[in-house]
Amino acid sequence: VQLQASGGGLVQPGGFLVLSCAASGNIFNINTMGWYRQAPGKQRELVAEIISGGKIVYADSVKGRFTISRDNAKNTVSLQMNSLKPEDTAVYYCNLVLRTIVIYTYWGQGTLVTVSS
Repeated sequence: VQLQASGGGLVQPGGFLVLSCAASGNIFNINTMGWYRQAPGKQRELVAEIISGGKIVYADSVKGRFTISRDNAKNTVSLQMNSLKPEDTAVYYCNLVLRTIVIYTYWGQGTLVTVSS
């Protein structure tokens, strides 16, 4: 399984970006698909994820500003990020968890989002 993320870049405060992630390979029994981020000197944290059955979870810090969506047919997940703040600056990682009797966790390569004037 491979995850290919795209869409990072430099944006001014208040701007927007869209991150996309495409999963390829032997995809089955998706448990969750979503995005994490890691800012310099900080631990990786959940940004948003879609759980099997459709439940969506957002970090409190992005609620109302970010929107996650998933295309089940294409095994892609996107993150629309609006009203970006400097504190959103981080490397964003796509995450995929497959679950049978064993849990498989996959990470994308990371895409840098920099919010700065």
